[in-house]
Amino acid sequence: MSAKYYAPTGGHPGQDQLLTDRAVFTDAYAVIPKGTMRDIVTSFLPFWDDTRLWVLSRPLSGFAETFSQYIMEVAPGGGSDRPETDPNAQGVLFVVEGTATLSVQGETHQLEPGGYAYLPPQSNWTLRNTGTETLRFHWVRKAYEAVEGLDYPDVVIANEKDIAPSVMPDTNGAWATTRFVDPNDLRHDMHVTVVTFQPGGVIPFLETHVMEHGLYVLEGKAAYRLNRDWVEVEAGDYMWLRAFCPQACYAGGPGPFRYLLYKDVNRHMALRPAGALSHSGTASLKAAAE
Repeated sequence: MSAKYYAPTGGHPGQDQLLTDRAVFTDAYAVIPKGTMRDIVTSFLPFWDDTRLWVLSRPLSGFAETFSQYIMEVAPGGGSDRPETDPNAQGVLFVVEGTATLSVQGETHQLEPGGYAYLPPQSNWTLRNTGTETLRFHWVRKAYEAVEGLDYPDVVIANEKDIAPSVMPDTNGAWATTRFVDPNDLRHDMHVTVVTFQPGGVIPFLETHVMEHGLYVLEGKAAYRLNRDWVEVEAGDYMWLRAFCPQACYAGGPGPFRYLLYKDVNRHMALRPAGALSHSGTASLKAAAE
């Protein structure tokens, strides 16, 4: 069975449409339904030709803290020879429509729907749409948290159709995760995976854990528990979950419920906000240690 991936196409609603929708923004979670992804809320980036994007999340007080996530839309002939302007940023690309021509570290790859690329910091990559159809892909970015003694991760190029999903224990295949990198490779401080629930599949308890999540529904629909609320989500919707936000899920069918999942992993918890320790405080700690 071939995978299906929902991607927004923009447009603008008519004046006869009701204002009510399923959009929710709270301190613990947000739901950005597909109906909000219109022409009027697109953005643009420096050095990207014939490209627009929808920003799904960004580091912001009371919102995402560790990452940003975009849906990129690149017209034929468009793309960028200087896509990433932050030398400390790592990225994951996941193609949902069209074909991307990705060049990274001297090698060229064709990424078709389901195509995945992990790009470590300073990996010197470019991307172009050399085809005749519009290219749409997710771009997840995170500042890499370097650890002394660990090298940067390697570039990873893959396609989900070539990877056997890992089935959760005691679920009889109802809940599975497609992983693109080895979970035991501690060089990685972020994972982007594809999670699949078959009809009737559930997260059977309220998960509460340290990882911040971004979930984009690629296919199907489900009832999702976020903090104290049950919400209905479908293909094209996006959810952000703060660390420790309780979550559960029930996939009612009729087809599979699948989402692209981001989470931050494999690092110590910061004990103070970045820059919170002043120069004088640093000096005092140094003096106390001597």
